[in-house]
Amino acid sequence: MHPAPSIIAFSTFSGLGLGLLFWLGIDTTAPTGWVGFAFFAIGYVLAVGGLISSTFHLGRPERAIKAFTQWQTSWLSREAWCAVAALVTMGIYAFLLVFFDTQIHVLGWIGAVFCLLTVYTTSMIYAQLKTVPRWNTALTSALFLAISIAGGALLSGRVTIALVLLVIAGGLQFLWWKTGDTRFKQSGTDMKTATGLGTIGEVRAFEPPHTGTNYLLDEMVYTIGRRHAEKLRLIALALMLVIPVILLMLPYPHVFGVLALLSHIAGVLVSRWLFFAEAEHVVGLYYGMR
Repeated sequence: MHPAPSIIAFSTFSGLGLGLLFWLGIDTTAPTGWVGFAFFAIGYVLAVGGLISSTFHLGRPERAIKAFTQWQTSWLSREAWCAVAALVTMGIYAFLLVFFDTQIHVLGWIGAVFCLLTVYTTSMIYAQLKTVPRWNTALTSALFLAISIAGGALLSGRVTIALVLLVIAGGLQFLWWKTGDTRFKQSGTDMKTATGLGTIGEVRAFEPPHTGTNYLLDEMVYTIGRRHAEKLRLIALALMLVIPVILLMLPYPHVFGVLALLSHIAGVLVSRWLFFAEAEHVVGLYYGMR
C-alpha cells in the first residue's frame, strides 16, 4: 500500500506518546511538580500530535468527528473512543499529580489500560483486513503494543526495562517480517480466485482493465524491490534495536539516552514505512500486479 507520511507519523508518534503515558500511569512514584508536567506534556504532544496527523490522510478531514458514530463495527471508531478515554483519564490524573501532589493510583491504572487499548485498536484497523494477508495476524497487534511500551520505557528513562523490551520488540519485528513474507501465498488467494474464472482453466492478465491509473492502483498496489526491502529492514533493526541497546549498555546510560531514543524513533519510522510499502493488497491480483 502507499506509505502516506501522515499515517507513518501517526502510528509512530502516537504509539510512543501513549507508551510514555502508560508508564506514568502505573508508576507508584510518578514525578510531580514541573518534572511531572514536562513528562506528561511530552506524552500528550506525541499522542495528540500523532492522532491529529492521521486526519491529514482523509479526503474530508472535517468529517473525522463522524468516526465516533461507528463504534459497533469500526476499529477506527473504537480507536477514537479509546483515545478520548485515555487522554481524559490521564489528564485528570496528571492534573491532580502535578498541581496538587495527589496520586490516585486507580485513576492512573485506568488511564494506562486505555492507553494500551488505544494502541491495540490502532493495530486492529490493519490486523482485521483479510485483504492484506501480511497484516492479518495477531503478531501485528503484538508488534504495535511491544514497540509502544518499549519506546515509552525508553522515553521515561527506565533503562533496564527498556533494554529488555527493546529486545522483545526487535524480535517480534523480525518474526513479523519473516512470517509476513509467506502469508500472501498461504492465504490461497490468486488470479483464479480474484477473477472467479479458476474453474475454466489457467488465468492470466491479458491487459489492464483500463488505460490510466486510478485510486486503487495509487493506494493499494505499491511495490518495493526485494533488495531495497531487505536493506531497509536491516537499517530499521539497527536503528530501532541494536544502536539503542549498545548506547544504553555504555557507562552513564542516561547520558546517551537521548541518542538512543532518537535512533529508536528513526528505526520505527523506517519499519512503519515498510509496514505499508510491503503490504500486498489482494486487489492487485485483478490488475495482474501480484
